[in-house]
Amino acid sequence: MKFTVTRKILVMAIVCAAFASGAFGESRVISKAYEAPLQNFQAPQSMNGLVTFRECPDCDILQFHVTAATRYAVNGRTVELEDFRLALLQSGDRIDGSVTVLHHLESDRVKAVDAWL
Repeated sequence: MKFTVTRKILVMAIVCAAFASGAFGESRVISKAYEAPLQNFQAPQSMNGLVTFRECPDCDILQFHVTAATRYAVNGRTVELEDFRLALLQSGDRIDGSVTVLHHLESDRVKAVDAWL
């Protein structure tokens, strides 16, 4: 029993050392998610347009490109861009609603836009 506990401790120490030394590769950020109030968000006009938003009333305006591959969702349900825009226009609660924008850093394109109305 003592041998098993010692071996487990040794294995844990080796794994910790491997992570600390970067043996499992460096971690890097691939995408960044932004959350904005619905009242501070403008949906893209077309599939190759821009999303424009502020994370807070005093924050800088952010703009990111969308593509035909960008995924849109309303309350967790995937929809087409036209239906996404319509849902935002019909939303009666632009103050409590929010939008999450997932921006892929390397391609500098938006991967997904999720609205919570």
